[in-house]
Amino acid sequence: MKLSTKGRYGSRAMLDLALNYGKGFILLKDIARRQEISERYLEHLIAPLKAAGLVKSVRGARGGYSLARPPSEIKLNEVIRVLEGSMSPVDCVDDFGLCHRARFCVTREIWRDVGRAINGVLESMTLEEMVERQMEKGAPRAVMYHI
Repeated sequence: MKLSTKGRYGSRAMLDLALNYGKGFILLKDIARRQEISERYLEHLIAPLKAAGLVKSVRGARGGYSLARPPSEIKLNEVIRVLEGSMSPVDCVDDFGLCHRARFCVTREIWRDVGRAINGVLESMTLEEMVERQMEKGAPRAVMYHI
């Protein structure tokens, strides 16, 4: 199972907002530049995060985006759920009625456990903890090309 680009890039954008939390509203173009994400693609990611109440925005000269809550109060599973939907590896885990074999299917139980494990990891991680991990790693260095 793989996380889509939406989940990966959306997590990076939210980390960027967390790194800049308390510094005012951040322009989308600045997030895009720092995270090496297309600004147009980022616009598509930020809209559902805003609709879910994870991000707030202000228009105008001093406008931009900011986290709607402190980084310590936003868990990574919230971000992923908004951008990706359920983290269950198969649909029958979330909807028992999809398969007539669900009552006695051993593999469904395994897929349920896999989904719970993934969600457990994502729920245990806040944006604040991601910021701490980023600080330990340091800022990414710009690549220098010589001709």
